Amino acid sequence: MSLISPFSRRLYLRIWLAVVGGVLVFAFAVGIAWRWAAEQSQQQPPAREIVITDAQGRTLVDGVGIRQRREPGEGVRYRIESEAGSVYEMELSPRPPRTRPGEHGPASWFRPPFSFLWMLALVGIAVTVGVFPIIRRLLQRLEQLERSVQRFGEGDLSVRVPEQGHDEVARLSRQFNAAAARIQALVQSHKSLLANASHELRSPLTRIRMGLELLQAGSAPPAARAEIERNIAELDQLVDEILLASRLDAGVSDGVHIESVDLLGLAAEECVRVDAELSTDGTGPLEVLGDGRLLRRVLRNLLENARRYSQGEVTLSLQRQGEVNVLRVCDLGPGVPPEQRERIFEPFYRLPGASERSGGVGLGLALVRSIAERHGANVHCEGRPDGRQGACFVLRLPAQGAASSLA
Repeated sequence: MSLISPFSRRLYLRIWLAVVGGVLVFAFAVGIAWRWAAEQSQQQPPAREIVITDAQGRTLVDGVGIRQRREPGEGVRYRIESEAGSVYEMELSPRPPRTRPGEHGPASWFRPPFSFLWMLALVGIAVTVGVFPIIRRLLQRLEQLERSVQRFGEGDLSVRVPEQGHDEVARLSRQFNAAAARIQALVQSHKSLLANASHELRSPLTRIRMGLELLQAGSAPPAARAEIERNIAELDQLVDEILLASRLDAGVSDGVHIESVDLLGLAAEECVRVDAELSTDGTGPLEVLGDGRLLRRVLRNLLENARRYSQGEVTLSLQRQGEVNVLRVCDLGPGVPPEQRERIFEPFYRLPGASERSGGVGLGLALVRSIAERHGANVHCEGRPDGRQGACFVLRLPAQGAASSLA
């Protein structure tokens, strides 16, 4: 039993043995059928008309001869019945063996009936030897996939499977690689989120602790209480944005309400909060299909980010371009260098020289991109179209009725 178990656990050996066994069964069945056909042909010898004449050509015997079955080596005997009812018997001596010049006994194995058996044996050997490397090569790819899955389960998230061919194994390998890449990206994103969140939490907590110590000592300035409240609000915002970012990264759709959202009305409310100027192209209501709370968070984050860095007015413009609603938030701040315009959408990334006390925790723009992608939209940063100093954030949302990827 201990010798059979390792072989039974090898899929390529099981397939190979199944093929070899099938060939052997086929050869055995053909051999039995051939033997049965030979026996049937000998059970009822065919009747033959036999005419025996003398030297002058006169007919001596004319009748139907039936071959009598005899043991091998005893010759051939015919039983002849004439039309007159007479019965005759004719016996032929055994045929002498025919050998060719230079042919000896072993060569007889390659003549009928043994040639058929040799043919079956050669076919069986060819199939047995030929199918093994084919099956082994196919199953090696499955073994590579098995080892990769095992390494992935042990924590090596960077492992990938070679994608060879276009069959089911290749498709399975591609699906595994895509799933592994997605899981690795999610794990790295969560690790980065936790690492940066722990760093960002220390700053407001330290300021709160210092403010409390000053209050207890009685030497706190009048603005200490306001500073503590501001830090607490910053902590609350940070926790809220971390939770929302985690839910979006994980694709959690609990609490998401898909509805028709009036983008113009939503923009007007948020512009009032930050004292921003709103302009539209006058094409009427601009509606999108999505979650109103998430879309409000997008507008609020873009407007608050613009107000935080702008040294003048903040404008929000809305217009309809075919099946897309284009939202553009522009400020008069220091602007964003072209090489930094993609990095500012990374979690906890701040532009060089930006101070923590300027507000924000570095998650606002990352949330904007996550929510936009969840709604089938895209967002990017560009310079002001009028050439003035500042930055513009452009959000392109599918209009209601267009395809949306909101889950």
